[in-house]
Amino acid sequence: MAAVLPLLAIGATPARPPRIVSINPCIDAVLMQVADRSQIAAISHYSQDVRATSIPVALANRFKATSGTAEEVVALRPDLVLSGAHVAPSTIAALKRMNISLIQYPVPETVAESVAQVRDIAVKTGHAARGEALATRIAAAATHLHGAAVPALIWQGGGLVPGTGTLADDLLARAAFRNMSAVYGLKQWDVLPLEYLIAKPPRVLFSVGAAEVGGDRMTSHRAVRDLTKHIVVAPYPTRLLSCGGPTIIDAMRVLKSTRAGIRA
Repeated sequence: MAAVLPLLAIGATPARPPRIVSINPCIDAVLMQVADRSQIAAISHYSQDVRATSIPVALANRFKATSGTAEEVVALRPDLVLSGAHVAPSTIAALKRMNISLIQYPVPETVAESVAQVRDIAVKTGHAARGEALATRIAAAATHLHGAAVPALIWQGGGLVPGTGTLADDLLARAAFRNMSAVYGLKQWDVLPLEYLIAKPPRVLFSVGAAEVGGDRMTSHRAVRDLTKHIVVAPYPTRLLSCGGPTIIDAMRVLKSTRAGIRA
């Protein structure tokens, strides 16, 4: 579930609430729910970018942000650094020299994996009960809808599609949709050309970023506009595709709301 360097074991509760630097925007979103604000020494600079954040920018702007470089992180003298799976080797080496604990969390591929990460992050912050409360809310939001699975696809700019083995795939299934990615022969993350989408459209197309500033040029293509006469095209905010944790609650709200308006 997580890689640790070198101090804290998985599930271990710190003796005192640690001073934390997060260099991953998805982890930032969890920290906002489970950690004391005074514990958060810095967050990822992505969380202060309206195009990438999973938390309100106004909230993110209250915190110092870093790009995750060794110099920035070490200068903050944290007790603990939380990150995604990929961290620059120079940053890892610097943290090791300074005896600063680093925990790396992979991208969750299921709701269960995401909930486990939430619980572990909460334990590491010293607030396990808050993690349990958040995990309960996520689990409640992600309960399975009953009914026939409606063919659907999540499609973002450039045609990138999340397929089998992704968190998005799990969320679609829980909202009574059938991810069409496999029908097109796509991999876990793959590109679906516009021509293939037009030739064999899903019943529901979740268009990532379509309702955001600037929109999605692919969704505005005439051929896609014509599709709206025959299928449901629903906006899917970019931030809902990037992270698990509390973002799952909002993602399931969008998916279930859309599914409720469709007669199988």
